[in-house]
Amino acid sequence: MAEANQNLVNRVGTGALPESKRETWSHPLIELTLARTREFLRQPEAVFWVFGFPVLLAFALGIAFRNTAPEKLPVAVESGAANAAETAAAISRSADLQATLMSPAEAAQALRTGKVALVVQTATESSGLSFDYRFDPARPESRTARLAVDDALQRAAGRKDAASVREQTFTEPGARYIDFLIPGLIGLNLMGSGMWGLGFVIVQARTQKLLKRLAATPMKRWHFLLSFMLSRLVFLVLEVAAILAFAWLVFDVKIHGSLLSFMLVSLIGSLAFAGVGLLIAARPRTIEGVSGLMNLVMLPMWLLSGSFFSASRFPDFLQPFIKVLPLTALNDALRAVMNEGATLGASAAAIAILSAWGLVSFIIALKIFRWQ
Repeated sequence: MAEANQNLVNRVGTGALPESKRETWSHPLIELTLARTREFLRQPEAVFWVFGFPVLLAFALGIAFRNTAPEKLPVAVESGAANAAETAAAISRSADLQATLMSPAEAAQALRTGKVALVVQTATESSGLSFDYRFDPARPESRTARLAVDDALQRAAGRKDAASVREQTFTEPGARYIDFLIPGLIGLNLMGSGMWGLGFVIVQARTQKLLKRLAATPMKRWHFLLSFMLSRLVFLVLEVAAILAFAWLVFDVKIHGSLLSFMLVSLIGSLAFAGVGLLIAARPRTIEGVSGLMNLVMLPMWLLSGSFFSASRFPDFLQPFIKVLPLTALNDALRAVMNEGATLGASAAAIAILSAWGLVSFIIALKIFRWQ
């Protein structure tokens, strides 16, 4: 690596080169971009994290959250009452429920630990059977179980529907979790490769005094910074294509919008995160320092930007902050094109946010960049 860095300095250096080396000189921006590309290819671990890890993550999460028939909701029926066994049998006849007889203490423990969604207590009154339902209304599965259990017991008691109902079921690609996940994984990958891929290399070059030597050459300083952003674009198509191809072959994930629009959004997102990565790496002197800053910036976006679940789950007062995060904008734009078939115009706001992050970050990084 030291020899490669020395060759890079020579190629963008002064005119005091031997005649043979002057013949190989080209524009500094081209040489710098090629050097960044070679550095990446010579690091197998970096190639794995950019191309291999996202595919493995998509496979693991796609299998874990694949579309399958929903499991039956577990329900406890307190034993002791004369008709407890009949009540459990009536509930279990439902295709959505599985009832188990338990003692009152066991039922309370199972409800408290989340092993059952609802507890049913039966009683006999002068007017007939009565049922008490105990459940946690904050748990969606408990509220669903309450409705399903009541329906099963009322039907067992002779209730009839006043109107006939017909069901039409369908499974449509684009509405599955894997369809939601793939654009989020692409966004995460573009963020990680754009920020980590730049931050470590820049700070490492700073600690090795390479930046100081490059700054003494006729190279313009913005050439050096821009070369990092351009080098990320060299692998952009392969980076995105690897995830899309795997998702299509294994999970039948499709792009419902324009492939060109999808790639343009990915390009803008990659440039935006490259700019943010340059800004973060502009001042730190050590690998430990840049690592802490990278984690500080990326962790909120990992949690808030809707890569693995919808960002709408967070409180309303956080939504304005979440919407202006670059990863949120990228995920929203990618999903709009991929799952909804939207045009670039429909994602104009998200694209504007990404462009602003990339442009402002690059300008500030150029102003405050530490060369020594």
